[in-house]
Amino acid sequence: MTALPDYFCPTDGTRVPPGTLAWCCPVCRGPLDLDFSPNPGPLKSLAGRVNSLWRYAESLPLPAPDFSLGEGRTPLVPLDGGISAKLDFLMPTLSFKDRGAVMLAALAKRLGPDRVIADSSGNAGTAIAAYCARAGLPCTVYVPAGTSPKKLEQIGAHGARLEVVQGDREQTALTAREAADEPGTFYASHVYNPYFLHGTKTYVLELWEDLGGRLPDALVVPVGNGTLLLGAALAVRELHSAGLIAKAPTLYAVQAAAVAPLAEAWRAGADEPLGNTPMVPTFAEGIAIPRPPRARQILRTVRGSGGAFLTVTEAQIEAAQLDLAGRGLYVEATGVACWAAVRDGALGERTAVVPLCGAGLKSGLASV
Repeated sequence: MTALPDYFCPTDGTRVPPGTLAWCCPVCRGPLDLDFSPNPGPLKSLAGRVNSLWRYAESLPLPAPDFSLGEGRTPLVPLDGGISAKLDFLMPTLSFKDRGAVMLAALAKRLGPDRVIADSSGNAGTAIAAYCARAGLPCTVYVPAGTSPKKLEQIGAHGARLEVVQGDREQTALTAREAADEPGTFYASHVYNPYFLHGTKTYVLELWEDLGGRLPDALVVPVGNGTLLLGAALAVRELHSAGLIAKAPTLYAVQAAAVAPLAEAWRAGADEPLGNTPMVPTFAEGIAIPRPPRARQILRTVRGSGGAFLTVTEAQIEAAQLDLAGRGLYVEATGVACWAAVRDGALGERTAVVPLCGAGLKSGLASV
């Protein structure tokens, strides 16, 4: 059996051995990263491989599990000018979160906990529930009151136990983290567990393959907890270090103007969010995170790429959702945020890819 890599804390350097159920740094209680050095191969090495994200075996810290649902390899389609969309809402559970959820379920299966728990505003919980069902693992998902009914229905349909927290997304996360400290519990956190990031990085590996060994000028990514952005940055670094791309793309992070702690910090030149961001209603519920645990990493990553934060209003989200629907793409409100940010020419003549992260059937049409 392949040995697991160590964890380390990006804040204070504390190392945590593999094979444990530890979910955070024992010193600062922050998220962990993975001490893993992949060796991605050239394009020609991918010929004839399985048509899922597991085709990038050299880049992944775990071997393919026997319960894969064929996740990954979503289509890339043109929108306007040099902007294309990657249709990650065509994943098995209808959101990009499958990329990381299958990694967490594979790790949990290997560690053999008594139970798996997760917290989510909907899509991550659905993905964890589905892959735990495939893996035969008992699963509990904590969700905030007010989560879209269709997402609750989907989580329950996969057999997971639902714990509805009478509070916002942050209170839900705090409740789950308390439960995560109980013995025998695997915390399938898409924020704290770095295996999730190594799943989301396949988004960029697929772009690199589909674009013939290159990447666009810019990657535009919705950011709440930042798992897609950080995974994308991880893949860019790995491809660049291996000499498989000549130039790294610029990273643009998109937040809803209603809840934009990272955008506000970026504009102020701060290393972390300023004060307490109030939680107010927004169509983009999936990225409405007032205090992201990986905030410093996200801000550092965007700045290091030469990128920026963009914000979108509720009216822009509504218009972008209808615009995409008119192009045959029915996407949930959170998933249209990136198109809302760039469809009016914010990036000029640069080529870019936006992710369409979740299916519209999950939450319905936004309406101002």
